Amino acid sequence: MPKPIVNLSDYDPNWGKQFEYEQKRILDVLGDKAVGIEHIGSTSIKGLEAKPIIDIIVGVQDLNEISNFVSPLSEIDYEYVPKPEVKDRRFFRKGLWGQGTCHLHICEFNSSEWIEKLLFRDYLRLDPKVAEEYASLKKELASKYQFDRPTYTKKKEPFIKKIIEKAMKEIPCK
Repeated sequence: MPKPIVNLSDYDPNWGKQFEYEQKRILDVLGDKAVGIEHIGSTSIKGLEAKPIIDIIVGVQDLNEISNFVSPLSEIDYEYVPKPEVKDRRFFRKGLWGQGTCHLHICEFNSSEWIEKLLFRDYLRLDPKVAEEYASLKKELASKYQFDRPTYTKKKEPFIKKIIEKAMKEIPCK
């Protein structure tokens, strides 16, 4: 099993199209169980370098229904990855291990997880200077932790948290 590495790619305008394709497939199998679905993460920010993995968040009414989603999502190649340490969302991946093409995060609609992911995305979309700061941080961390994706992800957290706190004060909630 290959170890996931951090490999940033230049922004690709096809990432939005990939999201739309996956969105349709996810909605086809989940139907009205999906209350909301959004493209999140760096691939959702025009111009931002990113790992070429489409991050998708799906909001549902009740996270305890997740067992009902495993089989339908597996039909469209999403594998459920149990993460017992994470209580407020569930994780699915698509693609070869360590070389995934999509990450699917399922959480309760309008939960703090949902709101924070969208606030971070929206703030970066609205403020190119902050998006540039984030891009610089990601490049620095990617060169330092290329072969240690968990540490790369962990080291981004303080910046992300700071921006979410700032966004909560500045952007009205949806």
